[in-house]
Amino acid sequence: MPRGRRGSRVSALEGGREEEAPPAADAVPSVLWASGQQPEAAAEQILLRGIFEIGRDSCDVVLSERALKWQPIQPERPTGDSKCDFLRKEEFIELKDIFSVKLKRRYSVRQQNCGTLLGITLFICLRKEQNKLKDSTLDLINFSEDHCDTWFRQFQKILADFSNRPKSLKILLNPQSHKKEATQVYSEKVEPLLKIAGIKTDVTRSTNVLAHSLHGIPHVVTATLHIIMGHIQPVDVCTFSTTGKFIRFGFSAMFGFGGRALALAEKYRWMSPNQRMDFAIIKTLAKLKPEDCEIAFLPFNSSQDLEERSTEGSRKSDCNDQWQMTQGQFLNVSIMAIPCLCSVAPRGLAPNTRLNNGSMALIITRNTSRSEFIKHLKRYTSVKNQFNFPFVETYTVAEVKVHPRSNSSRHNPEEEDGPYETTSGKSFPWNIDGDLMEVASEVHVRVHPRLINLYGGRIEEMIPK
Repeated sequence: MPRGRRGSRVSALEGGREEEAPPAADAVPSVLWASGQQPEAAAEQILLRGIFEIGRDSCDVVLSERALKWQPIQPERPTGDSKCDFLRKEEFIELKDIFSVKLKRRYSVRQQNCGTLLGITLFICLRKEQNKLKDSTLDLINFSEDHCDTWFRQFQKILADFSNRPKSLKILLNPQSHKKEATQVYSEKVEPLLKIAGIKTDVTRSTNVLAHSLHGIPHVVTATLHIIMGHIQPVDVCTFSTTGKFIRFGFSAMFGFGGRALALAEKYRWMSPNQRMDFAIIKTLAKLKPEDCEIAFLPFNSSQDLEERSTEGSRKSDCNDQWQMTQGQFLNVSIMAIPCLCSVAPRGLAPNTRLNNGSMALIITRNTSRSEFIKHLKRYTSVKNQFNFPFVETYTVAEVKVHPRSNSSRHNPEEEDGPYETTSGKSFPWNIDGDLMEVASEVHVRVHPRLINLYGGRIEEMIPK
């Protein structure tokens, strides 16, 4: 669908003089708009009806409470014409997929006013292949100022009624991520979309460990459109505490290999993030050593209503709850309330976990040979089951208590460059959401169902098939 007449220099931005139309949204053939199921044919109130040029056709356009529909106006045929009329299919877009509307104008160097009105541009969110969203545009061409103003104001009113969509955002940006191109990616792909949607932004520097799991795909435009469209996803959150003292909130944790590798990587901050993590993993594998610990866990009760569990807040576990216990030599212990999708684990570190089902995945890797442990790690990068080893155990739990019984992770003065040191020299290293946490005693992890709301896609679409 063309964005303007060929050769014209056009802006779809409202008011003010602009050089050209926003480059963020590419128009697509009109036939794609009608993909999917049309809104139900129940009687809907018609808000507006008029004629616009869409593509190269003059169309009868109807704006109802839920959708914008249009159909090319067919010329009348002479009576007795043997040729059958070819009726073009009515096309539509649902109003919930529109995230911005602008007046479309053409500007010239000589013009001192707001330019020549061409019509209205709708900015639309399209669902492409699995999990991926794409921004696009639909141009409604009509040169009448009064006609376009009426429609423009109606679209603005409709968009204002989507109360779940943000009006302002504080952007957390990690300048070291994406090969240190995060700032450029934000400026070129994210910021233009936010400006089109009229969202005010304030940028600060940080990182977001949830992004891949929330959107199901490492695609910056998809993540941005989820925010713009106000797609809200309730997410489970874990609390970490020790000896009755709260430590922090989080979504995933690793103890043993995962914790020691991060502790070593933190000593080489002068390296790039990827380099120091690769170096730390190799060195920790070279000195692979298990942890002697005791693990108690409360199995997940799927029959209990999530809302009931959420309203219970931070109650202590009932004495009648059936805690289970295991102990021994463990190379790694993972506790995850989200799938933890990432580039090195496309299925997720915990692929059977969901974002908000009120449970955590407890993954225990018992002591084994270095070669077998490496095979287990390599499975994360493939589609094979990484848990299909005799030394790996998985549980679906609501609470976990990890009590270390050895000093293997503590400071060893004979290993000045060893992977088992921590800053304090007296604590065990934990990797919580990529942050290093040092704890000297038992850690109690508990999941809180749907504790926070974040921007993201629907739960059933998150895990790649």
